[in-house]
Amino acid sequence: MRHDIRTLPGSKIREVANAGLGRPDVLAFWFGESDEVTPGAVREAAQASLGAGETFYAHNLGLPELREAIAHYASGLHGPLAPERVAVTSSGVTALMLACQMLAGPGDEVAAITPVWPNLTAQPLILGAHVRRVPLRAREGTWSLDLDALHEAVTPRTRMLLVNAPNNPTGWTLTADEQRALLAHCRRTGTWIVADEVYERLWFGPGPAAPSFLDVADPEDRLVVIQSFSKSFLMTGWRLGWMVLPQEGPGSVHAGCLEALGKLAEFNTSCTPVFVQRGGLAALAQADAIVPGIREHMRGCRDRLVDGLQRLPRVQVARPAGGMYAFFRVEGEPDSLALAKALVARHGLGLAPGAAFGPEGEGWLRWCFASRDPARLDAGLARLADALA
Repeated sequence: MRHDIRTLPGSKIREVANAGLGRPDVLAFWFGESDEVTPGAVREAAQASLGAGETFYAHNLGLPELREAIAHYASGLHGPLAPERVAVTSSGVTALMLACQMLAGPGDEVAAITPVWPNLTAQPLILGAHVRRVPLRAREGTWSLDLDALHEAVTPRTRMLLVNAPNNPTGWTLTADEQRALLAHCRRTGTWIVADEVYERLWFGPGPAAPSFLDVADPEDRLVVIQSFSKSFLMTGWRLGWMVLPQEGPGSVHAGCLEALGKLAEFNTSCTPVFVQRGGLAALAQADAIVPGIREHMRGCRDRLVDGLQRLPRVQVARPAGGMYAFFRVEGEPDSLALAKALVARHGLGLAPGAAFGPEGEGWLRWCFASRDPARLDAGLARLADALA
């Protein structure tokens, strides 16, 4: 076995969850998904596809009609986007791995803004790249990016910069001005930006979506945007995502990028199941009916949880601008894994330890507030209050 794989850190979220799985008394908020099922129209479309016998291989890059629908959907949010820039993938996680395989290899330098969902930093390590962490700064529970520190970390040696915003776990979101500054710097250094924007519709600021690099970038920029149906459409178990790649054309420096991605898809998953893609088509067709309601429900859950946390002693938390998590810390509790395990064992409360998202998250806890019944959040708050007392 390769040394890099042997020493790869395991999931601390799973470590906590495994201690509580199977216990009916546990209120679980550790995983990043809602407990609400996928909308009926999406499920019915997939069932109809299976009923029609669509159980065969598909194109490596996805059904043409789904690529067109994604391009139309993204164009409505961020301006014109050609379907030829879109590739469908078997999950957002797979899209991230394909981007890493395409852009980074053994010995390459990769930078990542942290704390962050651990897959983003683990995938380059799996490929033998070196990861340089660029920490966000926390003040009174609010996280922000030090652009000077990022400029120092991203040099002409940096092959790729990984950015997740709105961020899991902190809720931090880039402003358009920060995106322009970051993009300008990466143009100077020749660094690719891989932007994980899967939470862009779970955004509680103005407009229908969080600021996106697609809003400020040129089509030919070294930019790959990662998206997923999981969060905004309640489709976590479907494993359906997509990528937006640079524009190709005569004389383009990115010529052959899409073809290369198709090869990588073949060697990873071959293709995304057709019936899953039919579900994605139905989701996009119903996006105006599905997404705003999910977002407003999440906003109510966020406010309910954060208001409750702010009333508890020793708790420091800020209201996240996007995403589906409250990231908070408890004064006097520096070991997040030990605290999360104790909350499960003694109080039946399942939260994710901040250390799961890197050393920058140590001492913090992540609480997923995507709950069908907000009363579950109240019950969880009561258990946390008992623990703190």
